[in-house]
Amino acid sequence: MSFHLSLLLTITFCTTLHISTESTQPPYACDSSNPLTKSYPFCKTSLSFTQRANDLVSRLTLDEKVSQLVNSAPGIPRLGIPAYEWWSEALHGITNAGKGVEFTGGIVGATSFPQVILTAASFDANLWYRIGQAIGTEARAVYNEGEATGMTFWAPNINIFRDPRWGRGQETPGEDPLVTGKYAVSFVRGIQGDSFGGGKLKDGDHLQASACCKHFTAYDLDRWHGVTRYAFDAIVTKQDLADTYQPPFQSCIQQAKASGIMCAYNRVNGVPNCADYNLLTNIARGQWNFNGYITSDCDAVSIIHDAQGYAKEPEDAVADVLKAGMDVNCGSYLQNHTKSAVMKKKLPVSQIDRALRNLFVVRMRLGLFNGNPKNLIYGNIGPNLVCTKEHLTLALEAARNGIVLLKNSAKLLPLSKTRTSSLAVIGPNANSANTLIGNYAGPPCRSITVLAAIQSYVKNTVYNKGCNAVKCTSASISEAVDIATKADHVILVMGLDQNEEREDFDRVDLVLPGLQQSLITSVAKAAKKPVILVLLCGGPVDVSFAKYNPKIGGILWAGYPGEAGGTALAEIIFGDHNPGGKLPLTWYPKDFVKVPMTDMRMRPQPSKSYPGRTYRFYTGKKVYPFGFGLSYSRYSYNIVSVTESQHYLNPLSVKQGLANSSSAQYMLVSELGTESCEKARFSATVEVQNHGEMAGKHPVLLFVKQAKHSEGMPMKQLVGFQSVALDGGQKAAVEFTLNPCKHLSVADENGQMLINAGSQHLVVGDAEYPISIILN
Repeated sequence: MSFHLSLLLTITFCTTLHISTESTQPPYACDSSNPLTKSYPFCKTSLSFTQRANDLVSRLTLDEKVSQLVNSAPGIPRLGIPAYEWWSEALHGITNAGKGVEFTGGIVGATSFPQVILTAASFDANLWYRIGQAIGTEARAVYNEGEATGMTFWAPNINIFRDPRWGRGQETPGEDPLVTGKYAVSFVRGIQGDSFGGGKLKDGDHLQASACCKHFTAYDLDRWHGVTRYAFDAIVTKQDLADTYQPPFQSCIQQAKASGIMCAYNRVNGVPNCADYNLLTNIARGQWNFNGYITSDCDAVSIIHDAQGYAKEPEDAVADVLKAGMDVNCGSYLQNHTKSAVMKKKLPVSQIDRALRNLFVVRMRLGLFNGNPKNLIYGNIGPNLVCTKEHLTLALEAARNGIVLLKNSAKLLPLSKTRTSSLAVIGPNANSANTLIGNYAGPPCRSITVLAAIQSYVKNTVYNKGCNAVKCTSASISEAVDIATKADHVILVMGLDQNEEREDFDRVDLVLPGLQQSLITSVAKAAKKPVILVLLCGGPVDVSFAKYNPKIGGILWAGYPGEAGGTALAEIIFGDHNPGGKLPLTWYPKDFVKVPMTDMRMRPQPSKSYPGRTYRFYTGKKVYPFGFGLSYSRYSYNIVSVTESQHYLNPLSVKQGLANSSSAQYMLVSELGTESCEKARFSATVEVQNHGEMAGKHPVLLFVKQAKHSEGMPMKQLVGFQSVALDGGQKAAVEFTLNPCKHLSVADENGQMLINAGSQHLVVGDAEYPISIILN
């Protein structure tokens, strides 16, 4: 979510927020001391979850059934079943943004990890897993302490960061489907109590907490030039669905075994996501074997009638979503209109029963129908495991390893801790703890501002806010220039905040707000030495002016780095940590705003001056590319071996090359079969060396590209990444295992995955290695 690490962490750990001696019992069903419930089959742990849920549902009246179809499900006292709240949030830490967690008792805060976009910049799946573990532990602690009425957390957000203006892009792992899918798998396994590699949790095992992957599917516009997510109809090609929008959700379901998914507000090709039988039932449950509950986004059912006009009557909207496979409505629409839908014969009760079985099975998997949860597997998790030293250190690690060094002219950074006699810190984000934690953030354990962290290194630090606010409608340029001229070094802490990018609010430009640029350039011109620019923002900003200004010597992007972000930035600026983060998204120039945000196409169309989107397809100029990030060390790469440079595949049939394709032949992945795909696996070994003096944590990104690019195909595609820790001068061998069916395949216009015969190249940095696909 060094530093004089001892000083800051001592402050942090001594002021940890939690814990009074008072505790309240968590809500649960099947109390063993209650003679009324002991005989119910749904309370018998010897039966399967499905058998128990079937029994419970069979005992409910129609009114009771309807009451359970909304996020705030009331209790059923005659059966000893307490109320349950489905809506809780845990995007990058437990928060009271939903209704299920209150922080009104002994626990008054939780660890606030960096916003997801920065955590993704570490390209460290193990780190993502450990963050999920910590959040899952704190979630269970809050529940056990009686401060939560639900254990279903609506995270992670695994939509693709398709457009740089999207206000919620900060919540996602970025623009790459592989990274997003791996983040989903790591985070979900961690929060639910599975092992890092998966397989620890079986179908009959209890969940530590329930994760929910959202927003299914092709959702990445909130409110832009009068177009809202509530009415937006995303026109998406089968090709883009197959290789961009859907893969993260497939990974979340098939590999992570998420127990929840959320259907999105928008329509896709005319059909509301929450009313799409093909999406929810055929694909999620049928093709991907989803075993969990499906919730709507909040009020996403009502808009099917009210905003989209897809349903003629409210009862039609209710019938559409339940028949499609949705289970619970965030909101009250199903509570208000489901019974009348049954009475009007628009909806069979069997569809309600199906939804309720899915819902109660998840509650049972959480151990909430097995008596007092404090006596069960996760019962010993208490408030002493919230805001722990371990979790706070993890938040600091995540911030350290995500921050990206974008510019470092003449090795300006790191600053000397002994020779820096005075500092000027300027900017509206320098002294704001709230900006650090981004959105969907609860009360943190302890936040230390960037200013306070820097002051612990250099006592002679003078601060000026520079702008009236982040929006910077007025700037105190003369005062800022005055302190800059007197300081040994100047650090400007600028960027965005939640007033500039957030849920239900997309940006309309890609530049710094208001007078920020004028302030930066004026201060840089006046300063004795080149200045350092720190950017706090989720989405990218066109800072070309700073990139090419010799008076701006260093640029750091820190996303929204969480409660430990100020500490991490100070450590990097003063050389107690070697930055290694890499951008998980493309930084576009400011004229990209000419591209309509409503255009969902990933692939370029040069004839219409459409440049495409993300590093895989975008053909225009970039401020900074995906995967960019500097370090205080120089790293080199060498692909030293590939187990097979020629790959012979034997499909059922070989097709002749597609139009616009450089390949004479291709095969459909579906015709090769899973077993053949597994047999075709191969490994590539990359030697990485740290040529600097400082130790560093360094992400290694492995791409594949075709020897000759074909229209509609990615220019390059990330196929693997690992984070490796290297001491100064140290070498390490990093092995990647690749599956041709997954990593060397592309989508055709019908959404089918295929493998082209011919030459491709594995690429790491400036190292390339040729491989060939031969079909026979």
